[in-house]
Amino acid sequence: MKILVLNAGSSSIKFQLLLMDKNESIASGLIEQIGQPSGHAELKANGQKYERNQEIKDHHVGLAIMSELLKESGVLNSLTELDGIGHRVVHGGESFKSSAVVTAEVIKKIEDNIPLAPLHNPGALAGIKAAMSESGDIPHVVVFDTVFHQTMPEEAYRYAIPYDVAVKHHVRRYGFHGTSHQYVSQQAAKFLGIQNDKFNAITLHLGNGASVSAIKNGKSVDTSMGLSPLEGLIMGTRSGDIDPAVITYLIAQGEITADQIDNFLNKKSGLLGICGTNDMRDIGERVEKGDKQATLAFDMFCYRLKKYIGAYYAVVGKLDAIIFTGGIGENDQAMREKVCGELAHFGIKIDSAKNRDRSNRGDRCLDADGATIKTLVIPTNEELMIASEVVRLTK
Repeated sequence: MKILVLNAGSSSIKFQLLLMDKNESIASGLIEQIGQPSGHAELKANGQKYERNQEIKDHHVGLAIMSELLKESGVLNSLTELDGIGHRVVHGGESFKSSAVVTAEVIKKIEDNIPLAPLHNPGALAGIKAAMSESGDIPHVVVFDTVFHQTMPEEAYRYAIPYDVAVKHHVRRYGFHGTSHQYVSQQAAKFLGIQNDKFNAITLHLGNGASVSAIKNGKSVDTSMGLSPLEGLIMGTRSGDIDPAVITYLIAQGEITADQIDNFLNKKSGLLGICGTNDMRDIGERVEKGDKQATLAFDMFCYRLKKYIGAYYAVVGKLDAIIFTGGIGENDQAMREKVCGELAHFGIKIDSAKNRDRSNRGDRCLDADGATIKTLVIPTNEELMIASEVVRLTK
């Protein structure tokens, strides 16, 4: 089966073509600067790169160019040859408890949730509608970042604001990165030979955006991101948890205006705000040179992460494993060593040589002798998870 996975934003479309008989990607690419005078499209397949530089008026034109590149590469002559298309959608609100085959009703519900994700859902909808018009009668499936966390109990997802206001405006913790948290927790259970419905873990998706989830009996029971992806860990440019009074105080001091709050917390804070860069690789190099601001940013990132691990250990009770994934989680040895080195009292102990070994880039265990809780690195594969959902819902 050939499944195409699309991740459409307001001005870009990421895509990947997967051959599900082998669970492997055979092509991937990006359409960017949609709606701009100078657009760019590229496809990687067969060890080669195929490109276009031209105006890309809208998502329909973008997908037409994608189809041309797929045909040029020889991996797909037409979208009608596909067995299905999967769409990543950021926010399903309270409307979706699972992935869904696209229908008129599903599209209407995604539109209804635009107020919860005004920067993301409109682009996803544009991608869905364009793909449906270009692909004939093949099935389309939507997979939501929020769905995996819909198993959280109410005491975990409610905020302590007036209840009627919360219900009226759908204000609650939704959580994000759900497709990644689900994929790595299921992979980890297989890796350890534990039934998924009996597996307890803390999953750590760490990249420019970062979140933690508490997994109990294979289900998400708490997660660090909230109504939006802003809550929780310190991230590349996002503040994570913050006292709301900080904002009202800074407004009163004339430092920011109400209109600037979103940009201040989402794009100017986090690691960038602390030390001037949001790239953990650059921070690591500066730490080695004794840079104080970079060291502070690194230490704050690890400290916040350690706090969440401790809190979620209390939530899940018996803990089988902690799982690192994402660009930082999979590659930052110093971060893993610092965080795990300060959790030895939990039974989390990693072997320094295993942690620093770069020869194995797949699923791996970092445990030292005497560890009672497994420490794993599981590379995430959200596209494969989405494609698997397409197969499950359409076979």
